[in-house]
Amino acid sequence: MVERPQFRRRDYATGASVAALLVVAYVVYPDPIVQYGVWLVIFTIWMGWFVAFGVDWLYRESGDTQE
Repeated sequence: MVERPQFRRRDYATGASVAALLVVAYVVYPDPIVQYGVWLVIFTIWMGWFVAFGVDWLYRESGDTQE
């Protein structure tokens, strides 16, 4: 079985952007419509990250460190 790839800058940037969106939705502008919209955006970000991470996991060469 192929080992899980290491987290890269893209993965940490994804987590930071999701955290920033949550701060905006719950601290800066706590409106239910904004929170709903932010969760839709977070879901979209998560799905894109999930696919990209899965492709890296399945198809990336073990020694490939290219961004």
